[in-house]
Amino acid sequence: MAEHLDLGRKGEALAKEHLESAGYEILDENWTHGKLEVDLIAYKNKVIIFTEVKTRTGNSFGEPEDFVDARKQRLLADAADEYIYLMNHQGEVRFDIISVLFDRQNNYVLKHIEDAFWPTAS
Repeated sequence: MAEHLDLGRKGEALAKEHLESAGYEILDENWTHGKLEVDLIAYKNKVIIFTEVKTRTGNSFGEPEDFVDARKQRLLADAADEYIYLMNHQGEVRFDIISVLFDRQNNYVLKHIEDAFWPTAS
């Protein structure tokens, strides 16, 4: 498997562990609708949280969370709309980003950015 895919899976596993230890219930992992995907869908305090996980081995090109651009936010919102429809969720939703930054010694820093963005209409 490609090294970047292994890194991404590792980051997603760490993000899931972080969310669970913070009291979130994981509803879905790598949920897809057509070509749309949400890394983690969690639930806490009657809120569904759509979480994008970004994992990198360095930040010379920017922090991992910087790569969740307007286009990616719109795709996440489209996927969230479908998920909300299918689950008939009537409550609040939130979009979070979890960034995982590894160093050369395989140590990492995990940053959970709650309510990271609210997608605008296209």
